[in-house]
Amino acid sequence: MIYVETPRLVLRNWRESDRDLFREINADPKVMEYFPGRRSYSEADAMLERVRRMIVYHGIGFFAMAIKDTDEPIGFCGLALPSLEPHLPKGTVEIGWRLATRFWGNGYVTEAARALLRFGFIEHDMTEIVSFAVADNRRSTAVMERIGMVADPAGDFDHPRVPDSHPHLKRHVLYRLTAEQFHLTRQT
Repeated sequence: MIYVETPRLVLRNWRESDRDLFREINADPKVMEYFPGRRSYSEADAMLERVRRMIVYHGIGFFAMAIKDTDEPIGFCGLALPSLEPHLPKGTVEIGWRLATRFWGNGYVTEAARALLRFGFIEHDMTEIVSFAVADNRRSTAVMERIGMVADPAGDFDHPRVPDSHPHLKRHVLYRLTAEQFHLTRQT
């Protein structure tokens, strides 16, 4: 099932044929630079099953991002429920992404993220969408800024699931976009 389409991409649930790509992005040291570790194949497989179930159960999640003309998976982009109380209230919706390195630099994440904001604010009547990343992750924060999100320094937090053995990855910056802001700037 396709949830979102853009001129170049489709965002859909994951298929068995996408498993190798999911494993690749979760094991790539460049993709996972701002995470405490890379995932083994079995860890990636378990995460893939959780992601698939979330999409089926909630109608949102980290969708497979695929090239529209070929259906080749290239990464993921989606809306999810992060479960980070007390840093983010229950029910907060986050937008997030991960892309195989060979597809970096083509604007795919920005294109998909803009479409997901429309999906969230227009089709699902969400009131706010947030995003967060390790403070030094300039690639992700640049996407957040390109899609119109606004930094909220008062909301920055130390991620509770980042182990103390990785202090340089603990601090996360928070970006927000409200439905009102979205409608005022109306993303195309």
